[in-house]
Amino acid sequence: MSLQKFTFTDRFILESGKQLQGLEIAYHTFGKLNPQKNNVVWVCHALTANSDVFDWWAGLFSEKSIFNPEEHFIVCANILGSAYGTTNPLSINPKTDEPYFLSFPEVTIRDLVKVHQLLANQLNIENIEVLIGGSLGGQQALEWAISEPDRMRQLIILATNARHSPWGIAFNESQRLCISADPTFYKSQLHGGNNGLKAARSVALLSYRNYQTYCATQAETDVQKQGSFNASSYQNYQGQKLVNRFNAYSYWYLTKVMDSHNVARNRISIENALGKITARTLIIAIASDVLFPPEEQKLLNRHIEGSVFAEVQSLFGHDGFLIETDAIRKIIQAFFKVNSTR
Repeated sequence: MSLQKFTFTDRFILESGKQLQGLEIAYHTFGKLNPQKNNVVWVCHALTANSDVFDWWAGLFSEKSIFNPEEHFIVCANILGSAYGTTNPLSINPKTDEPYFLSFPEVTIRDLVKVHQLLANQLNIENIEVLIGGSLGGQQALEWAISEPDRMRQLIILATNARHSPWGIAFNESQRLCISADPTFYKSQLHGGNNGLKAARSVALLSYRNYQTYCATQAETDVQKQGSFNASSYQNYQGQKLVNRFNAYSYWYLTKVMDSHNVARNRISIENALGKITARTLIIAIASDVLFPPEEQKLLNRHIEGSVFAEVQSLFGHDGFLIETDAIRKIIQAFFKVNSTR
């Protein structure tokens, strides 16, 4: 299915009270809504992903995988502020006829969820059978399950948390410092901040993987080597790879979106907020994750009534939620099997 777009013609009011006019939402759908309207699988994507979930989560979403278009109506919307079609800092500001750049308003997880809700209404989706997301996508899914508990029947969240941690915020601020150290970022140009973005991605990778990952995948075999190390090449390659497909302005704003995540805001406490979830919930942790460590998912498990917790062993740290799809698929299948008997 090709990229689709929906334009919201009314004013879109953000959590801050600021407004966006002419909000565009880019999204993909796969399969068809069945007559009973009970086969919707809604995917919330992570930081720099896009709405084509078949492209980046193929181990779970494909023609023959656990989530497939033959059985399911799969929806994934590009998030507000992202570089893949939904309104973002490089979109044209209707007030100036120029890109927003740094005049783009700051947005929150709740704003991203509000965009999902708009699209779901537009697609005449009243109920969601499975709401799934990992990392930043998990933060969105969690917030949506709290704000509209009757809309979704099952919730699957991976490598995520109830409130972004000081550790995670520190990583994001370090990445923004990289971007802001690039003087072109403040020149409001389409490729502004690219060198800073490359450095920011290098910092991010250290939180997505871990010591064991690098020792296993970037180790040297030449004991005489004094430069041009594998790890150095890898950091440069991955940084440039992101520059080639993303932009510094979207990255800057989306790291702030992640920092904004706190389900307790205006809800008394984290426990009170998580207590609002009525969806049958599966929580998956990655044992080696240093960015969203398993204790964060265990907290969710303690406070979401009836939730199921599972932990996946992985060499790949936080990125394990994208890589370890065989193990994750088996956990989801077991969850569905138990759930079907209830």
